[in-house]
Amino acid sequence: QVQLVESGGGSVQAGASLRLSCAASERTSTHAITWFRQAPGKEREFVSAISWDGTATYYTDSVKGRFTISRDVAENTVYLQMNSLKPEDTAVYYCAGTRSFCASYGCYARPREYPYWGQGTQVTVSS
Repeated sequence: QVQLVESGGGSVQAGASLRLSCAASERTSTHAITWFRQAPGKEREFVSAISWDGTATYYTDSVKGRFTISRDVAENTVYLQMNSLKPEDTAVYYCAGTRSFCASYGCYARPREYPYWGQGTQVTVSS
């Protein structure tokens, strides 16, 4: 059972940057890792994903050009660098992992594809 722990959230002003980390309890080099977020009163939404080998990355349109996902295989950690943050980025951010093979954006974006979830880290962006 892989355990995922998010960190790096916080409260910032619009335009600031944060880097979220998703640390795994064991080797996850065979897992795709994805970031989702959930704002109050809204459904959980896909943010970004990185394939198991790091060769493919995906982003939802609202964060393209601002967020960058990356992974450090040796550290069993996936990062989400978030720049130019906006108030609409405010949410609890969750990382999720799966060993299932995904070949498309649609697959990565489905929460039900992921058996492993972290507890979430709060990101609050004020205007």
